[in-house]
Amino acid sequence: MSRQFFFFDQPRRFVVGTVGQPGERVFYLQAADDGRIVSVALEKSQVSVLAERLEQLLAEVASRSGFELPEAVSPDTDPLESPIDEEFRVAAMGLAYDTDSGLILVEAQAPAESPEAAEASLLEDTEEGPDALRVRLAHQAAVDFVERARRVIAAGRPPCPLCNEPLDSSGHVCPRSNGYRRQVRLGSGD
Repeated sequence: MSRQFFFFDQPRRFVVGTVGQPGERVFYLQAADDGRIVSVALEKSQVSVLAERLEQLLAEVASRSGFELPEAVSPDTDPLESPIDEEFRVAAMGLAYDTDSGLILVEAQAPAESPEAAEASLLEDTEEGPDALRVRLAHQAAVDFVERARRVIAAGRPPCPLCNEPLDSSGHVCPRSNGYRRQVRLGSGD
Protein backbone atom coordinates (compact mmCIF):
# COMPACT_ATOMS: atom_id res chain seq x y z
CA MET A 1 0.00 0.00 0.00
CA SER A 2 1.24 3.48 -0.82
CA ARG A 3 2.08 5.32 2.37
CA GLN A 4 1.33 8.85 3.43
CA PHE A 5 4.57 10.22 4.82
CA PHE A 6 4.65 13.34 7.04
CA PHE A 7 8.23 14.64 7.28
CA PHE A 8 9.37 17.53 9.47
CA ASP A 9 12.99 18.67 9.45
CA GLN A 10 13.56 20.52 12.74
CA PRO A 11 9.99 21.77 13.07
CA ARG A 12 9.23 24.88 15.09
CA ARG A 13 7.26 22.62 17.44
CA PHE A 14 7.28 18.89 18.26
CA VAL A 15 5.37 18.05 21.43
CA VAL A 16 3.22 15.53 23.20
CA GLY A 17 -0.10 16.72 24.58
CA THR A 18 -3.51 15.52 25.64
CA VAL A 19 -7.17 16.20 25.09
CA GLY A 20 -9.65 15.36 27.84
CA GLN A 21 -9.65 14.91 31.60
CA PRO A 22 -7.31 12.58 33.53
CA GLY A 23 -8.59 9.05 33.14
CA GLU A 24 -10.13 9.90 29.78
CA ARG A 25 -7.22 11.67 28.09
CA VAL A 26 -6.20 11.02 24.53
CA PHE A 27 -2.47 11.48 23.96
CA TYR A 28 -1.10 13.04 20.77
CA LEU A 29 2.27 13.64 19.18
CA GLN A 30 2.07 16.89 17.26
CA ALA A 31 4.51 18.40 14.79
CA ALA A 32 3.97 21.91 13.46
CA ASP A 33 5.85 24.02 10.96
CA ASP A 34 5.06 26.64 8.30
CA GLY A 35 1.27 26.40 8.46
CA ARG A 36 1.27 22.60 8.64
CA ILE A 37 0.12 20.68 11.73
CA VAL A 38 0.17 16.89 12.00
CA SER A 39 -1.23 15.07 15.03
CA VAL A 40 -1.06 11.34 15.67
CA ALA A 41 -2.72 9.55 18.61
CA LEU A 42 -0.85 7.19 20.90
CA GLU A 43 -1.08 5.57 24.32
CA LYS A 44 0.30 7.02 27.54
CA SER A 45 2.66 4.04 27.81
CA GLN A 46 4.02 4.80 24.33
CA VAL A 47 4.72 8.40 25.38
CA SER A 48 6.56 7.12 28.43
CA VAL A 49 8.67 4.67 26.43
CA LEU A 50 9.45 7.27 23.76
CA ALA A 51 10.63 9.78 26.38
CA GLU A 52 12.72 7.14 28.16
CA ARG A 53 14.37 5.85 24.99
CA LEU A 54 14.96 9.35 23.67
CA GLU A 55 16.70 10.24 26.92
CA GLN A 56 18.83 7.07 26.69
CA LEU A 57 19.76 7.88 23.08
CA LEU A 58 20.76 11.42 24.03
CA ALA A 59 22.90 10.14 26.91
CA GLU A 60 24.61 7.60 24.66
CA VAL A 61 25.32 10.18 21.96
CA ALA A 62 26.72 12.57 24.58
CA SER A 63 28.98 9.93 26.12
CA ARG A 64 30.31 8.74 22.75
CA SER A 65 30.92 12.18 21.33
CA GLY A 66 32.10 13.83 24.54
CA PHE A 67 29.75 16.81 24.60
CA GLU A 68 27.39 17.85 27.37
CA LEU A 69 23.68 17.59 26.83
CA PRO A 70 21.83 20.88 27.07
CA GLU A 71 19.47 21.51 29.95
CA ALA A 72 15.76 21.82 29.25
CA VAL A 73 15.08 25.49 28.56
CA SER A 74 11.58 26.62 29.42
CA PRO A 75 9.84 23.60 27.92
CA ASP A 76 6.79 24.33 25.83
CA THR A 77 3.71 24.34 28.09
CA ASP A 78 1.22 25.64 25.55
CA PRO A 79 -1.73 23.45 24.59
CA LEU A 80 -1.73 21.48 21.36
CA GLU A 81 -2.37 23.59 18.29
CA SER A 82 -5.72 23.45 16.54
CA PRO A 83 -7.01 21.75 14.57
CA ILE A 84 -6.20 18.43 16.23
CA ASP A 85 -7.08 16.07 13.41
CA GLU A 86 -5.82 12.56 14.14
CA GLU A 87 -3.94 11.31 11.07
CA PHE A 88 -3.55 7.81 12.52
CA ARG A 89 -3.07 5.87 15.76
CA VAL A 90 0.56 4.94 16.42
CA ALA A 91 1.37 1.23 16.29
CA ALA A 92 5.19 1.34 16.12
CA MET A 93 7.91 3.89 16.82
CA GLY A 94 11.56 4.13 15.93
CA LEU A 95 14.51 6.27 16.99
CA ALA A 96 17.80 6.80 15.25
CA TYR A 97 20.73 9.18 15.31
CA ASP A 98 22.04 10.67 12.07
CA THR A 99 25.78 11.06 12.64
CA ASP A 100 26.21 13.16 9.49
CA SER A 101 23.76 15.87 10.54
CA GLY A 102 23.92 15.35 14.31
CA LEU A 103 20.12 15.16 14.41
CA ILE A 104 17.81 12.65 16.06
CA LEU A 105 15.15 10.89 14.00
CA VAL A 106 11.81 10.06 15.62
CA GLU A 107 9.30 8.08 13.62
CA ALA A 108 5.75 7.14 14.58
CA GLN A 109 4.03 4.66 12.30
CA ALA A 110 0.41 3.60 11.73
CA PRO A 111 -0.54 -0.08 11.96
CA ALA A 112 0.92 -2.21 9.19
CA GLU A 113 -0.69 -5.09 7.33
CA SER A 114 1.91 -7.43 8.82
CA PRO A 115 4.81 -7.28 11.30
CA GLU A 116 7.21 -7.78 8.40
CA ALA A 117 5.78 -4.74 6.58
CA ALA A 118 6.14 -2.62 9.71
CA GLU A 119 9.72 -3.70 10.29
CA ALA A 120 10.69 -3.22 6.64
CA SER A 121 9.38 0.34 6.50
CA LEU A 122 10.24 1.73 9.96
CA LEU A 123 12.87 4.50 9.56
CA GLU A 124 13.18 3.62 5.88
CA ASP A 125 12.33 5.81 2.89
CA THR A 126 10.09 3.28 1.18
CA GLU A 127 7.04 4.14 -0.89
CA GLU A 128 5.10 1.15 0.40
CA GLY A 129 4.03 0.57 3.98
CA PRO A 130 1.99 2.18 6.72
CA ASP A 131 1.58 5.93 7.09
CA ALA A 132 4.31 7.57 9.12
CA LEU A 133 5.28 10.79 10.89
CA ARG A 134 9.05 11.37 10.86
CA VAL A 135 10.71 14.26 12.65
CA ARG A 136 14.37 15.30 12.74
CA LEU A 137 15.30 17.05 15.99
CA ALA A 138 18.31 18.95 17.29
CA HIS A 139 19.55 17.90 20.75
CA GLN A 140 17.90 20.86 22.49
CA ALA A 141 14.51 20.10 20.92
CA ALA A 142 14.82 16.45 21.99
CA VAL A 143 15.71 17.40 25.59
CA ASP A 144 12.75 19.80 25.70
CA PHE A 145 10.46 17.08 24.28
CA VAL A 146 11.50 14.65 27.04
CA GLU A 147 10.86 17.27 29.75
CA ARG A 148 7.39 18.09 28.42
CA ALA A 149 6.52 14.39 28.03
CA ARG A 150 7.39 13.81 31.70
CA ARG A 151 5.17 16.70 32.76
CA VAL A 152 2.26 15.53 30.62
CA ILE A 153 2.50 11.99 32.01
CA ALA A 154 2.74 13.27 35.61
CA ALA A 155 -0.39 15.41 35.13
CA GLY A 156 -2.53 12.27 35.05
CA ARG A 157 -4.07 10.31 37.88
CA PRO A 158 -1.69 9.25 40.67
CA PRO A 159 -0.87 5.52 40.93
CA CYS A 160 -2.23 3.26 43.66
CA PRO A 161 0.55 2.63 46.20
CA LEU A 162 -0.30 -1.09 46.23
CA CYS A 163 -0.90 -2.13 42.62
CA ASN A 164 0.33 0.90 40.67
CA GLU A 165 -2.96 1.16 38.74
CA PRO A 166 -4.30 4.72 38.36
CA LEU A 167 -6.47 6.18 41.13
CA ASP A 168 -9.31 8.57 40.51
CA SER A 169 -11.53 10.73 42.72
CA SER A 170 -14.20 8.02 43.05
CA GLY A 171 -11.68 5.53 44.42
CA HIS A 172 -10.09 2.35 43.18
CA VAL A 173 -10.80 -1.33 43.71
CA CYS A 174 -7.33 -2.68 44.44
CA PRO A 175 -6.69 -6.40 43.90
CA ARG A 176 -3.49 -6.30 46.01
CA SER A 177 -5.04 -5.07 49.22
CA ASN A 178 -4.25 -7.97 51.58
CA GLY A 179 -5.62 -10.43 49.06
CA TYR A 180 -9.05 -8.78 49.22
CA ARG A 181 -10.64 -6.33 46.88
CA ARG A 182 -11.48 -3.11 48.69
CA GLN A 183 -12.02 0.51 47.87
CA VAL A 184 -8.93 2.75 48.03
CA ARG A 185 -9.60 6.48 47.84
CA LEU A 186 -7.28 9.36 47.09
CA GLY A 187 -5.93 10.93 50.24
CA SER A 188 -7.25 8.17 52.49
CA GLY A 189 -3.79 7.09 53.61
CA ASP A 190 -4.34 3.51 52.44
